[in-house]
Amino acid sequence: MTAAALTSGAPASRPHLGNIEARQYSFWYGQKQALHDVSLSMPARTITALIGPSGCGKSTFLRSINRMNALLPGTRHEGEICLDGENIYRPGLDVTALRQRVGMVFQRWNPFPKSIYDNVAYGARLNGRLSHGELDELVEQSLRRTALWDEVKDRLRHSALSLSGGQQQRLCIARALANEPEVLLLDEPASALDPISTQKIEELLYELKDGLTIVIVTHNLQQAARVSNRTAFFFLGHLVEVGPTAQMFTSPAQERTEAYITGRFG
Repeated sequence: MTAAALTSGAPASRPHLGNIEARQYSFWYGQKQALHDVSLSMPARTITALIGPSGCGKSTFLRSINRMNALLPGTRHEGEICLDGENIYRPGLDVTALRQRVGMVFQRWNPFPKSIYDNVAYGARLNGRLSHGELDELVEQSLRRTALWDEVKDRLRHSALSLSGGQQQRLCIARALANEPEVLLLDEPASALDPISTQKIEELLYELKDGLTIVIVTHNLQQAARVSNRTAFFFLGHLVEVGPTAQMFTSPAQERTEAYITGRFG
């Protein structure tokens, strides 16, 4: 099973890796400019953490990577965001195929009011590409990847809403993984979870990074330091600094970055 090409009907001209690059990307909600000339590379098979105070543009940038912001009326953008060298905002691009390649998990878990099995199988059923046996295998594989299989294998036909909050969030990740994305976007995925569930999410991300490009928005600086390879600091819609996480947290180049990381504001 392979992800669809971005252009409807066009075969992939090269392997999909999940390299993301923003080039002078700006974004507006109506008259309000939320992002200013952001240029940022997020290499394949790494975890990039986006940090910064509330309202600084982190989530806006994250949602721009799979064009979720395009669903809002009155928005516009300038510049490019490229996935494996292809501008995701170019005319004629298949947005449905893009969102299969670039999965997203939100701050508040949002399982469908269906069974655990049906949640994971949802995307594959829409595509109609799998037999019943293949669908069973996909569901099991996706739940195993999120360390959820042993917890739910005896109640796959039960409502997903019967799970705990942490389990529901991992189910949402499993649902995204079932589409075989190259990129996984996470917007504060553990902010509403207890410490044990948060630890499970972080351990899951660490295991997934060998096969996925992961971009995570977090207000938890300790979490960013624990899980990410690279960290990008946003402030008032500008990308202030980006670099290897260890360097960012020990010897940042910009004074504003140091002030934020040491708690002098934010």
